[in-house]
Amino acid sequence: MILASLILNIAVLIPVCFALLLNKKEMEVVAGVFTPARGVLLAIYTTILLASVALLLFDQPTLAFGLFLMQIVYKYLTPFTVKTVKNPIVISNLFIATFHVVTVITSFKSGIITFE
Repeated sequence: MILASLILNIAVLIPVCFALLLNKKEMEVVAGVFTPARGVLLAIYTTILLASVALLLFDQPTLAFGLFLMQIVYKYLTPFTVKTVKNPIVISNLFIATFHVVTVITSFKSGIITFE
C-alpha cells in the first residue's frame, strides 16, 4: 500500500505541478489566478512530489508515514480552509487523504510501519 500511495502522489502531482508552473488557464478555474499563495502551493506540491520520488527509491516506511500524516491532516483541513467541498482540488484532496489513511492503517496492522 505504501508503494500505491507514493505512486498516487506522483501521478497526481506531476501534471498539477506543471499546470501550476506553466500558469495554465485550467488551473485558474480551480486555484485562482497566480498569487504568491499559489506560488507557495506549488512549492509545497513540488516538495511532496520530490519526497514521494525519493521514498520510492529508498525504502523508508517510517518516513513515508510522516509524509502521509502531513498530507492527511492538510488535505482533510482543505474543505474548512477553502470553505467548500465543491472545488476539484478539495475533492481530490479528500480522496487522496482517505487513500493514505487506508495505507497507514494497513501498514501499521501488517507491521510495515513500526516505532521502536
